[in-house]
Amino acid sequence: MHPMRTWLLAAAAAAAIGCSDDNTSPSDGGNGGNGAPAGAITVGNIFFESDHNGTRNPAVDTVAAGAAVTWTWVATGDLPHSVRSEGSPSFTSSPTLTGDGQAYSLTFDAPGTYQYDCVVHGSAMTGTLVVQ
Repeated sequence: MHPMRTWLLAAAAAAAIGCSDDNTSPSDGGNGGNGAPAGAITVGNIFFESDHNGTRNPAVDTVAAGAAVTWTWVATGDLPHSVRSEGSPSFTSSPTLTGDGQAYSLTFDAPGTYQYDCVVHGSAMTGTLVVQ
Protein backbone atom coordinates (compact mmCIF):
# COMPACT_ATOMS: atom_id res chain seq x y z
CA MET A 1 0.00 0.00 0.00
CA HIS A 2 1.21 3.51 -0.76
CA PRO A 3 2.77 5.18 2.37
CA MET A 4 0.50 8.27 2.10
CA ARG A 5 -2.63 6.11 1.86
CA THR A 6 -1.49 4.08 4.90
CA TRP A 7 -0.96 7.27 6.90
CA LEU A 8 -4.38 8.64 5.92
CA LEU A 9 -6.12 5.39 6.88
CA ALA A 10 -4.33 5.31 10.24
CA ALA A 11 -5.28 8.95 10.92
CA ALA A 12 -8.91 8.31 9.98
CA ALA A 13 -9.08 5.26 12.25
CA ALA A 14 -7.57 7.19 15.17
CA ALA A 15 -10.04 10.05 14.66
CA ALA A 16 -12.98 7.65 14.56
CA ILE A 17 -11.88 6.00 17.80
CA GLY A 18 -11.36 9.36 19.46
CA CYS A 19 -14.83 10.56 18.43
CA SER A 20 -16.70 7.44 19.43
CA ASP A 21 -17.20 8.36 23.11
CA ASP A 22 -20.60 10.05 23.41
CA ASN A 23 -20.22 10.54 27.19
CA THR A 24 -23.46 8.72 27.96
CA SER A 25 -22.01 5.47 29.25
CA PRO A 26 -22.75 4.42 32.81
CA SER A 27 -19.01 4.01 33.44
CA ASP A 28 -18.46 7.78 33.35
CA GLY A 29 -21.12 8.40 35.96
CA GLY A 30 -23.42 9.68 33.25
CA ASN A 31 -21.76 13.08 33.09
CA GLY A 32 -21.25 14.43 29.64
CA GLY A 33 -20.61 17.63 27.79
CA ASN A 34 -22.56 20.03 30.01
CA GLY A 35 -21.81 18.36 33.34
CA ALA A 36 -25.43 17.49 34.16
CA PRO A 37 -26.04 13.95 35.38
CA ALA A 38 -27.73 11.43 33.12
CA GLY A 39 -31.28 10.96 34.28
CA ALA A 40 -32.00 14.66 34.86
CA ILE A 41 -34.83 15.69 32.56
CA THR A 42 -36.55 19.07 32.23
CA VAL A 43 -40.30 19.12 31.76
CA GLY A 44 -41.07 22.34 29.89
CA ASN A 45 -43.98 23.77 27.98
CA ILE A 46 -44.72 20.95 25.56
CA PHE A 47 -41.27 19.35 25.66
CA PHE A 48 -39.06 16.96 27.61
CA GLU A 49 -35.35 17.80 27.42
CA SER A 50 -32.39 15.77 28.68
CA ASP A 51 -30.33 18.01 30.95
CA HIS A 52 -27.41 15.65 30.24
CA ASN A 53 -27.12 15.93 26.47
CA GLY A 54 -29.75 18.46 25.36
CA THR A 55 -31.89 16.10 23.29
CA ARG A 56 -35.50 17.25 23.11
CA ASN A 57 -38.76 15.66 21.95
CA PRO A 58 -37.75 12.98 22.25
CA ALA A 59 -35.51 13.51 25.23
CA VAL A 60 -33.05 10.60 25.08
CA ASP A 61 -30.84 9.56 27.96
CA THR A 62 -28.85 6.50 29.02
CA VAL A 63 -28.40 5.53 32.67
CA ALA A 64 -26.99 2.60 34.59
CA ALA A 65 -29.40 0.10 36.11
CA GLY A 66 -30.15 1.22 39.66
CA ALA A 67 -29.91 4.92 38.78
CA ALA A 68 -32.53 7.44 39.77
CA VAL A 69 -34.11 9.59 37.07
CA THR A 70 -35.69 12.92 37.97
CA TRP A 71 -38.05 14.94 35.80
CA THR A 72 -38.30 18.59 36.96
CA TRP A 73 -40.98 21.06 35.84
CA VAL A 74 -39.32 24.33 34.68
CA ALA A 75 -41.07 27.42 33.22
CA THR A 76 -44.33 25.51 32.77
CA GLY A 77 -46.57 28.15 34.30
CA ASP A 78 -50.08 26.82 34.84
CA LEU A 79 -49.90 24.23 32.06
CA PRO A 80 -50.23 20.66 33.42
CA HIS A 81 -47.80 17.87 32.44
CA SER A 82 -47.05 14.28 33.41
CA VAL A 83 -44.56 11.51 32.76
CA ARG A 84 -46.59 8.59 31.38
CA SER A 85 -45.00 5.21 30.69
CA GLU A 86 -45.68 3.96 27.16
CA GLY A 87 -45.22 0.37 25.99
CA SER A 88 -43.09 -2.36 27.48
CA PRO A 89 -41.10 -2.43 29.64
CA SER A 90 -43.16 -0.02 31.69
CA PHE A 91 -42.66 2.04 34.83
CA THR A 92 -44.91 3.81 37.32
CA SER A 93 -46.25 6.97 35.69
CA SER A 94 -46.35 10.29 37.50
CA PRO A 95 -49.50 12.13 38.42
CA THR A 96 -50.39 15.16 36.31
CA LEU A 97 -48.61 18.09 37.95
CA THR A 98 -48.82 21.85 37.44
CA GLY A 99 -46.32 24.52 38.37
CA ASP A 100 -42.60 25.23 38.26
CA GLY A 101 -40.45 23.25 40.67
CA GLN A 102 -42.59 20.11 40.64
CA ALA A 103 -40.50 16.94 40.35
CA TYR A 104 -40.98 13.23 39.80
CA SER A 105 -38.18 10.74 40.57
CA LEU A 106 -37.98 7.04 39.94
CA THR A 107 -35.19 4.44 40.23
CA PHE A 108 -34.80 2.14 37.22
CA ASP A 109 -33.43 -1.25 38.31
CA ALA A 110 -34.19 -3.35 35.22
CA PRO A 111 -32.27 -2.83 31.95
CA GLY A 112 -34.41 -1.94 28.95
CA THR A 113 -35.58 0.88 26.70
CA TYR A 114 -38.38 2.82 28.33
CA GLN A 115 -40.64 5.12 26.31
CA TYR A 116 -42.70 7.90 27.87
CA ASP A 117 -44.88 10.86 26.99
CA CYS A 118 -47.07 13.47 28.68
CA VAL A 119 -50.67 12.35 29.28
CA VAL A 120 -51.86 15.88 28.38
CA HIS A 121 -49.76 16.39 25.22
CA GLY A 122 -49.22 12.84 23.93
CA SER A 123 -46.90 12.51 20.94
CA ALA A 124 -46.03 16.24 21.01
CA MET A 125 -44.04 15.59 24.21
CA THR A 126 -42.00 12.35 24.32
CA GLY A 127 -38.88 10.76 25.70
CA THR A 128 -36.78 7.59 25.73
CA LEU A 129 -34.73 6.27 28.60
CA VAL A 130 -32.18 3.49 27.98
CA VAL A 131 -31.25 1.60 31.15
CA GLN A 132 -28.12 -0.54 30.85
